[in-house]
Amino acid sequence: MSTRRVAPAVLAPLQDALTAVYWYKPDLRTFLDAAVGDRELVARLDFRQFKRQIVRQLVNTLASDQHKYYENLVNLILAVADVDDPSWLKRVDGGEEKYREAREAVATLRLYAEPYRASRTEEEQMRRRREVARELAETKRALNESLAELTDVFNSLRTMQPQQRGYALEKLIPRLFRLYDIDAKESFRIHGEQIDGAFTLAGSEYLFEAKWQQALTPLSDLDVFVGKVRRKLDNTLGLFLSVNGFEPNAIDKFNQQDRALAILMDGGDLALVLEGRMTLPELLTRKRQHAARTGETFVSGWQLIG
Repeated sequence: MSTRRVAPAVLAPLQDALTAVYWYKPDLRTFLDAAVGDRELVARLDFRQFKRQIVRQLVNTLASDQHKYYENLVNLILAVADVDDPSWLKRVDGGEEKYREAREAVATLRLYAEPYRASRTEEEQMRRRREVARELAETKRALNESLAELTDVFNSLRTMQPQQRGYALEKLIPRLFRLYDIDAKESFRIHGEQIDGAFTLAGSEYLFEAKWQQALTPLSDLDVFVGKVRRKLDNTLGLFLSVNGFEPNAIDKFNQQDRALAILMDGGDLALVLEGRMTLPELLTRKRQHAARTGETFVSGWQLIG
């Protein structure tokens, strides 16, 4: 076991940089799996917490037992210091500012990281960089394969009868949630009420409803769903997916309610995620931000990415 220790002064810049370079928690987890070199350790983190709390938990665990985790901690320091261009941040709301802050945080960390980089041979550094790049590429490949599989399933539903297709869609969507480590529950009944599904995202509880019918979804269907949401705890929100879309006046009138309790999603949004153009957590987060700031419960994901 190593008797070397990382200087305490490195830990705060490490936490700041790691918190800044990844905005969405699934992306952060993917990076940590590759960078730390101990997937079991990462799996023990509580990803239901806020991002900065997750990062603090990890860094404190590594730093408090450096006899065991010294190499893992150095791996993490150098991997974060190697993030030269976190361009993915430009896609989130206020992205240019977040991008600038992340680069500044990484530049600060890089100053502290130099002694640890110097302690490793060039060959060791190259090997570790290749290993991190390989693991990130493998994770991306596995995600793309899973998305392709779900796309095939989704396309196969088109030949089903509407009612059968609706039930199959209810089974498909939780699989998509779980692909992004979103805690999801499939359809259930409570107090005689049918709920298509539920999930937890960024500390908020959501009820979920999915429809795939020939007609556009009317306001009455949205009102029934919001009634289910309103009967739950105050922090509960709703996500209503209508694959074929909504009646135009339904969205307008839904937006005019005192306080919207649900965000809306259509087949175009679903296609965006299945094609890998935007992750599901990113889509839902940006839709919720848009609704909170504008009162518009539906905005196309394609519009969000320009």
